[in-house]
Amino acid sequence: MLYYVSGSVTVLEPGLAVIDCGGVGYGCRITAYTAGQLKLNQSARLYITESIREDAYDLYGFSSREEQRCFDLLTSVNGVGPKAAMAILSSGGPQNFTLAVMTGDEKMLTAAQGVGKKIAQRIILELKDKLGGSTTELDFSSGIAPSAPAQTNAAALAHAALQELGYTPAEISAALKGVDPNATTEEMVRHALRAMVMKN
Repeated sequence: MLYYVSGSVTVLEPGLAVIDCGGVGYGCRITAYTAGQLKLNQSARLYITESIREDAYDLYGFSSREEQRCFDLLTSVNGVGPKAAMAILSSGGPQNFTLAVMTGDEKMLTAAQGVGKKIAQRIILELKDKLGGSTTELDFSSGIAPSAPAQTNAAALAHAALQELGYTPAEISAALKGVDPNATTEEMVRHALRAMVMKN
């Protein structure tokens, strides 16, 4: 089982990256999101999901564990194969995918090639809870009290979506500070992501 490959990027083409690991080149299928994180002839680490069939052995490489988990969740949905999962993640990355599921945004999912309305609805139905859609399971016991808008459903969903992307409750509370309490979940998540990008 391959967990990740790490080495120099020797080939970088649409949908493909080859990572040289000690003289062995591992060809990995990648999303446009991951491609944007890579540079030719520079070192990179890709987290690997293997797909083994009778007629093929494919490696799917991801620049982050978050994107890999989104891929694994997508392919767990009946009717969603690796190709469709890669297309969805290419069209928006793990952040926008998570946000689309949390907010029930079918349009974002159907923007991906080969993904119809029925598949999009199935993805949202099956993955919303897995991506933290149940507000009763949210943990705000980080020692930092959530701001007042976090008590609303939209803010609770925003907290869940951001936690799914790997941010800590403390980071989320700080990023959502001053957000409009009447904003939608999508607006809150975008506000938080912008705040975190500016902080870095």
